[in-house]
Amino acid sequence: MFKSAIRFASNTMSSQARAAPYTRAVVAAMRRLYPEALADKSFDNTGLLLEAPFDPLRRQMNSVLLTVDLTKAVADEAIERKDSIVIAYHPIIFRGLKSLTFNDTQQTSLLRLAAAGISVYSPHTAIDAARGGLGDWLADIVTGTPTDPDDLPPPTSSAPTPAATDLEPSDPFNAAPSRPSYMLQHHPSQLSLQENALALGRSAHKRYPITATSVPGHPGAGMGRIVRFDKPLPLTAIIDRIGLGLGNPKGFPIAVPQDRDASELQIRSVGICAGSGGSLFSQLEKDGEDVDLYFTGEMSHHEALAAIEKGKCVVCLFHSNTERGFLHGVLRGQLEGVLGEEWERVRREEGEVEGLGEGVREALADGRVGVAVSEVDRDPFGIMISKSEV
Repeated sequence: MFKSAIRFASNTMSSQARAAPYTRAVVAAMRRLYPEALADKSFDNTGLLLEAPFDPLRRQMNSVLLTVDLTKAVADEAIERKDSIVIAYHPIIFRGLKSLTFNDTQQTSLLRLAAAGISVYSPHTAIDAARGGLGDWLADIVTGTPTDPDDLPPPTSSAPTPAATDLEPSDPFNAAPSRPSYMLQHHPSQLSLQENALALGRSAHKRYPITATSVPGHPGAGMGRIVRFDKPLPLTAIIDRIGLGLGNPKGFPIAVPQDRDASELQIRSVGICAGSGGSLFSQLEKDGEDVDLYFTGEMSHHEALAAIEKGKCVVCLFHSNTERGFLHGVLRGQLEGVLGEEWERVRREEGEVEGLGEGVREALADGRVGVAVSEVDRDPFGIMISKSEV
């Protein structure tokens, strides 16, 4: 009797020492879409960052939650939804950890997710570099011309624009009639790529990476993108495309040379980098490339100042606002298609293994596939707007 109990406990622990079957299918699908070899390993930390053990007694749903940042709010969302895995574009583990405690908010989220059986995967710069990935998505918006329509999935349904009641509370001074009142407007998180953004004329152009990858079998891949138009376009037309393609933000920073007006500028070339573009644009200049416009999420004061002193323009949208729409407009559809194939493969291969527990077989019997985008993920910065201007 005692030996049987030990054998049962051992078998139970063994079955828990692996991630959920569905999670393994998700990881395989992401590696097919965006191979980790494309990531810039000189600084990045991509791949499966948290492998939570599978517990057959409290099995998670066959669902993935996509997010740019894995914040406490997103962790709460994933736990409430009972997702199997979170795909966080930005790695929540970036540098080596010497401990995992509740004294750090990010580590707290990791511990809670692990306890709930939810794994975490980060693709980051693998998505940036891939052909048809984030760099090309931003280039598509700027040019109105997808590089290859076959790279893009069928349109997915767009979630509604957040209602006014979903915005942050207004400024507490709004009761004083002598003071203006304000509302904090965040860039819409739940908009997929708008088709009308690509309908503002299709501009003939050439595009190529700022730094090409040396990974075999991936021509056209690399970090950032350079777009060179066959004919110059007004800066205001490009701004219109960026606004439509990225969810009609109430405003975003733009820098132009001090002796010029934005309405009179013509753009022949654009350097593009999702997130923070300063270092990549510096490399662009070192390589002898010259462009009229830098389009990125953020640049430092001195980087932007140096750019306009050289006669260039700069458009920024806050760091993650250049990334979030890709989850809705491209990645969700891509992952749903490939994940269906990978889940069927895992179900078929693992279903043939002898000695599987009832909980594992129950998990493999579920053929459903779900991919969702976080409803709470957003850039930490918003724009405070006077209510009289809304």
